[in-house]
Amino acid sequence: MSLYISRLKLYNWKNFHECDVKVAPRCFIIGANAAGKSNFLDCIRFLRDVARQGGGLQSAVDQRGGVTKIRCLAARKRTDISIETDLRDMESGELKWVYSLKIKNVGGGITKNQANVLEEKVFDAVSKEYLLERSSNDHGEDADTLKYTHLEQATANRSFRAIRDAFADVEYLNVIPQLVRESGSTILTSGKEDYYGRNFLNRLSLLSERTQKSYLKRINGILASVVPQLDELTFKKDSMGVPHIEARYKHWRKSGSMQDETAFSDGTLRLIGFLFAMLDGNGIILLEEPEINLNSGIVEQMPEFIASVQRGRKRQVFVTTHSYEMLSNAGISMQEVLVLDTSNEGTVVKVVSDIPALKAAIEAGLTIGDVVIPYVKPSTVAQMNAQVKES
Repeated sequence: MSLYISRLKLYNWKNFHECDVKVAPRCFIIGANAAGKSNFLDCIRFLRDVARQGGGLQSAVDQRGGVTKIRCLAARKRTDISIETDLRDMESGELKWVYSLKIKNVGGGITKNQANVLEEKVFDAVSKEYLLERSSNDHGEDADTLKYTHLEQATANRSFRAIRDAFADVEYLNVIPQLVRESGSTILTSGKEDYYGRNFLNRLSLLSERTQKSYLKRINGILASVVPQLDELTFKKDSMGVPHIEARYKHWRKSGSMQDETAFSDGTLRLIGFLFAMLDGNGIILLEEPEINLNSGIVEQMPEFIASVQRGRKRQVFVTTHSYEMLSNAGISMQEVLVLDTSNEGTVVKVVSDIPALKAAIEAGLTIGDVVIPYVKPSTVAQMNAQVKES
């Protein structure tokens, strides 16, 4: 059974002092620069880092610089951080689970700073009962036990392992072409999370030959229509065992010439990385601005491609974007778009359908791109040219 996150409730998480928003299986996130699009995705990655093997609460917090780096600058008297999620079945849409975690910072001075669990709860929405209601004040809890969540402990999460699995399978990808080209470097393949697609080719190399061919066949079909000068995309390893992708570049010679990823354009590499990420895996996937370096015609088709993959794989997809072309796709509904709006009290997150002015404009015939792009534009952006002239 595939699960998707249908609601996120955040308190004191980075840009978000308070946030309670419904989330669709296909979710597009838009906001001005520094509004918190990546930080919104990072709360999901945080749960993944807590749940995955070899991770855990302390590791997840340390990767982000400690609790004080995670906590919202708009925090007042309450300095705890909490994340609550609703998880639904991708097939039926039925609510299955509610998981919540509240943490705080302890230590300081000569004592090492660390995160401690204040509360951890698991609600089984099918049986309508709490399987876990944990508090730092409970009998048997102490400074050592509170360093760990039950989510990360196999013996403790037995009755709600479906939640652990859903979080642990989350994938994040923001392909940086330069790092893909350097993927043979031992420095870049050190075992850390593949934030930027640097180990994209290594992941491809671990697949069975049958799966490789299946993925490449589908990717070749798409490339034939959008990058027609590239033909016969294949996978190979060089004499040192380093994985590469290779394609025939069509030109005036009848047979063309073979090129590997080092000669591919940035846009081609980002497109291949996007296609591979969508095809490989079944868990929730987080994509950062996949439209970068791509032709607007390709970007327009991305939402439909995502939907077609979802029909077969039943996986939730989050996409941060600044793209008018993507958001103007007629297949996107107002319920699938989240708008991040900055304020002095932190970033506010709303579904487009919950913003009356935007909803009315869209119902009058404008596209989501038509109304949302101007809405998130900084009100002072017109001053940029004036500042340049004055300097």
